[in-house]
Amino acid sequence: MNIREIDHITLTVSDIAKSERFYHEVFDMPILEDAPLAGVRAGKQRIYFVEKEQQPPFAPANPSIGSIAFSIVAKNPMNEIINHLKSYFIDIIDEPQIREGTHGKVKSLLIKDPDGNIIEIANY
Repeated sequence: MNIREIDHITLTVSDIAKSERFYHEVFDMPILEDAPLAGVRAGKQRIYFVEKEQQPPFAPANPSIGSIAFSIVAKNPMNEIINHLKSYFIDIIDEPQIREGTHGKVKSLLIKDPDGNIIEIANY
């Protein structure tokens, strides 16, 4: 088997509309119009949103809200990312620092989405 990339991830959320609004407004991710689940497009991938009470037939054994940590890559310089987050009153929970990313050293910071999922915003 030769895995090329991740197609999508599915987050269990407390409020689909709130999650769509957050990811669309803060990250400018387009809201999906023609997908099997609600969600947004993140580059070539998708992030789907499902509420705990409405899991699809094949769901994780213990779906829980706020249990995911993932990283996204932004093209903007870190100072622009920080200013953008501040304009939306988003708390930075871990200030920018050098970390190890998929493609080597990366400068990144950490925030939380409305459900407490950890989002690393990286800049190579």
